[in-house]
Amino acid sequence: MKKNLLSVLILVLMIVNIALSAVMMINVLSTNQKTAALMDSIGAAMNLEMYQPGAGPEVAVSDTETHVMEPMTIQLAFSNVVNADGTVSKSDKPVYIVFDISLLMDKNHEDYAEFSGSISSYDSMITDAISAVVSSYTEEECRAAFTTDIRNEILTSIQTLFKSKFIYGITLSNIKYG
Repeated sequence: MKKNLLSVLILVLMIVNIALSAVMMINVLSTNQKTAALMDSIGAAMNLEMYQPGAGPEVAVSDTETHVMEPMTIQLAFSNVVNADGTVSKSDKPVYIVFDISLLMDKNHEDYAEFSGSISSYDSMITDAISAVVSSYTEEECRAAFTTDIRNEILTSIQTLFKSKFIYGITLSNIKYG
């Protein structure tokens, strides 16, 4: 009788152990999924996966001259908001973006000699070209694509302004919204 009771007790403890292990496993898996999602969003925010070797022109650092422009403040386009009644309208709150921008120029490009010495005199036209591109986007669009698609559009706009590709890249830093 004691052996049967002891066997039943061991069986019950094993079932409880399996049930608790299953509960613990479910909790660990859901936490792991949340951690992976958090790491993905942090990586996206920091643009860790943005650099792709060979994606842009290959210019050596020694052949690059950087022109640092003044910090820029640009009013963004008004966002669409959904009203309480379900209609969509434009936000009445202006949103600004503030950022630093630097132009990367290729010293070996044929047009470099023509523009390099006087690049500062073109700052107002460059600023206007950048403003025209950036001001057409909303805050949400800028947060999602400012360092990718919008950066490429800014670069294309500057290259179109000079009708040359001696400016082969731009750097954006200290990006703030308000």
